[in-house]
Amino acid sequence: MKPITLNEIIEEQKKDPEFVLLYEAEQRLNQISRQVYEMRKKAGLTQEELAKKAHTTQAVIARLESGKDLNRIPSLSLLDRLAVASNAKLQISFEYGV
Repeated sequence: MKPITLNEIIEEQKKDPEFVLLYEAEQRLNQISRQVYEMRKKAGLTQEELAKKAHTTQAVIARLESGKDLNRIPSLSLLDRLAVASNAKLQISFEYGV
């Protein structure tokens, strides 16, 4: 019996519209998490330093960078404060026909 890969399991699950919605939401949150982490590193800041400059807590930064808590979607206000604190610019775009 041939072993089943994770990608094969995901493709099978994508037949369920509810799974697709949750999967895509998690993908977006993971992308935001990676970008926040990369932005912080590029700015040369620790989580604590970024938190202080953005008027939040280190725990909020850690949770956001981990990307594991779908119940805590970051607000635009928080993302903007993090960008300003990192000397970066927050940009939001929409892609059509994807």
